Amino acid sequence: MNRSPHPPLGASLDTADSAWTSRAVGYAVVLLLLGLSYGLCAAQPSSDPSPWAFLAMLVTVAIVFRVTRARALVQRVVWVVLSTAGAAALVATFLGTGTPALAVALSAASMVALLVAPWAIIAHQVTRRGLDVEALLAAITAYILVGMFFAFVYNLASQFLSEPLFTGTDKDSLGDQLFFSFTALTTTGYGNLIPDGPGMQAVAVAEGITGQLFLITAVARIMRGASAQRATPTPV
Repeated sequence: MNRSPHPPLGASLDTADSAWTSRAVGYAVVLLLLGLSYGLCAAQPSSDPSPWAFLAMLVTVAIVFRVTRARALVQRVVWVVLSTAGAAALVATFLGTGTPALAVALSAASMVALLVAPWAIIAHQVTRRGLDVEALLAAITAYILVGMFFAFVYNLASQFLSEPLFTGTDKDSLGDQLFFSFTALTTTGYGNLIPDGPGMQAVAVAEGITGQLFLITAVARIMRGASAQRATPTPV
């Protein structure tokens, strides 16, 4: 009996069980690493990025690249940037020679990592059809990565500001920046942290809009996947 060619990128569980399982587990590992990175960043008493959190981000990006099968050229360029920053951070940490320039470099490199990773996930998921655990984990992972990306946008800005980023605070901390980023992304808006100045307020507005657009797109993706599953005939 002749079989039709398999659809690309594990479009159905029946045709790519092993690939689906490995990708789903990969996204689960990425979520665990993001939790570790968040904890290390939130524990920072200042706005200086944590070198150990950055190393966790490097591993996160590596797994995302493997799961999404990102293009080789993109991987090489990103790895050159991130590896250079990671090596500098490790040397400075062990020698105890942290400088403002290193904090800026780590913050900028973290932004690169947290921008490339969700982009790779989204680019990979738009080529898939069907609703499964992988699709749900991918959407959650990308959403969290976007929130952390904006946190480092605030963090990088704070490295150049002479005054605290938020009104009514004595000093900036990476934990506050992370907390504010996710309240802005989810449009929760507790109101305990307010960006000072029109520039940072504009970034917060952009993040809120991004969060809503992402949710709309994710829901559409899930509904499309569910519809595709219902429309797929069951093989006899």
